[in-house]
Amino acid sequence: MRYSLIAITLAAGLLTGCAVGPNYARPTVKVPASFRAPEPLPPPQAASLADLKWFEVFKDEKLQELVRTALEQNYDLREAVSRVEQARANLGITRSNQFPQVSASGAVEITRVSRGGQTPLPVSFVKEQNRNWGEATLNLLSFEVDIWGRLRRATEGARANLLNAEENRKAVITTLVSDVASDYFNLLQLDHELEISRSTLETRRESLRLTLQRQGGGVATLLDLRQAEQLVSTAAQTIPTLQQQIEQTENQISLLLGKNPDGVVRGRKFVDQEMPPEVPTGLPSSLIERRPDIRAAEQALIAANANIGVAKAAYFPQLSLSGLLGGQSTQLSSLFSGPHSTWSFVPQVTQPIFTAGRLKSGVRLAEAEHQSALIQYERTIQIAFTEVSNALIAHQRTRESRLEQEHLVATLQDRKRLAYVRYRGGVDTQLNALDADRDLFQAELTLIQIRYSELVSVVQLYKALGGGWQS
Repeated sequence: MRYSLIAITLAAGLLTGCAVGPNYARPTVKVPASFRAPEPLPPPQAASLADLKWFEVFKDEKLQELVRTALEQNYDLREAVSRVEQARANLGITRSNQFPQVSASGAVEITRVSRGGQTPLPVSFVKEQNRNWGEATLNLLSFEVDIWGRLRRATEGARANLLNAEENRKAVITTLVSDVASDYFNLLQLDHELEISRSTLETRRESLRLTLQRQGGGVATLLDLRQAEQLVSTAAQTIPTLQQQIEQTENQISLLLGKNPDGVVRGRKFVDQEMPPEVPTGLPSSLIERRPDIRAAEQALIAANANIGVAKAAYFPQLSLSGLLGGQSTQLSSLFSGPHSTWSFVPQVTQPIFTAGRLKSGVRLAEAEHQSALIQYERTIQIAFTEVSNALIAHQRTRESRLEQEHLVATLQDRKRLAYVRYRGGVDTQLNALDADRDLFQAELTLIQIRYSELVSVVQLYKALGGGWQS
């Protein structure tokens, strides 16, 4: 029996070298030679904006504090970490099936036989009413020989699921960093708009006081007064709206930080925000290796590929080995003595013969899921290149728009100055001065919004390139 056990074990060991199902090979994906952008980019280089850590891109100290708090307390990130731990535990459970399981069991049964039951027994038939029975077993072997690689493919899939969860965690970090930065810049933009609105309101109130004086002197008309009052009301109306947006943005940032709604401490002013002077994109081929969502999609594809092997292995016989060593006795004192010892060794083979198409359908299901994962992987890559291109276009176009808007604001500032000089000197009408004031106010607000869009375009490019998860 000993030699038979050794022979079976050796044979099983030789056979466990093969595994049914396809081995994973990374799909060939067409990668563009360069990222699409409005103007020719510099020659491709390995350096990329995404290689910088998030605190090297965002220099505002208060913003860095907010991001650090979010990385510790954000609910989505904490949930992603929990999913990683779940996948790691599942891998341990799945992998344990590849190894022999050892367990022990024992039982003691004490019974009393009745002499006065339905069929009474004489005392001579029942010498002792009490019966003791003890049993102890050590299951030395409970093991499925993985001849066709079913268990190894299952472990391969579980390991890929773990890596998928880890990459998804990194993707959550990337999104979280970009969301906090975007909302913080939006908050600073609203602060700056509020500052301009208050300054404009004060200027317009001063103009209204001047118009009242001129009307009292018979120089200005009632129409001039109403137009000045209209501009004051317009500027005053924007302030509560901006304050509402500021408070709601603060609440949104608090939610990202995992806190109750509260105010947010600012750092540098909106116009003082520092961004990298250049935004190198790096090689397009490196995007596949850097972006966590692409790597997560690939791990999902690996897991789906392994599941095909698990499904195909169900066609073949399963060999399981079990053995135990123990003892059985009516006397506990002699439970482990020689005459009462027991042992068994049971090799068992099961082979499906007729399953009404269940196994075939299982393989088809696994192959369809693999095809779906492949499509998702390819789509994720295409989305990544599209996001990079969109961010590059936004960065370039908003920069061009900002330069033009700055020139327009400078022109309107000079126009407003000249219009009020002419109006106070009695050379021009108040209408031209008020129009100049109105146009300048709107142009300044537009310039702030364009500057905000330019800042966000850098944030989005950093995220699209796969930056932000590095610590």
